[in-house]
Amino acid sequence: MKKALVFLVIILAFFGCSKESPKASQPKVKDINGDRIEVLYFFGKNRCISCMNIERYTKEVLDENFSKEIKEGKIVYKMIDYTLKENERIAEKYEVAWSSLLINKWQNGVETINDMTAFSFDHTNTNEETFKRVITEKIKSLL
Repeated sequence: MKKALVFLVIILAFFGCSKESPKASQPKVKDINGDRIEVLYFFGKNRCISCMNIERYTKEVLDENFSKEIKEGKIVYKMIDYTLKENERIAEKYEVAWSSLLINKWQNGVETINDMTAFSFDHTNTNEETFKRVITEKIKSLL
């Protein structure tokens, strides 16, 4: 019975993720200096519905509430495929090995990391409004 349960979990994990990459192409983002908020969404080649929702809802929060700050460079949004060789260093820096959402503040050259990954996976499929409200509040608190 235990073997069957383990097999079922493996099958669900394998087929529960899609091989869809984000629809938007990944623009090359040059290093940005100065005080700012960085919203970093890490993703891999295989993406489950939760992963895709985290990306979608985060983008909606930024578009709906922070478009001015993005244009001014106060907020920088980066989508990073952690499976690509060119992104190995940044994935290692933040110890990312799966889809992750970080909202980091840079002030006077010092970075404060806010890992929102666990919260994101806990709320993205069950409560979109709570997800969006908390992400919005986190960003506002860091501005």
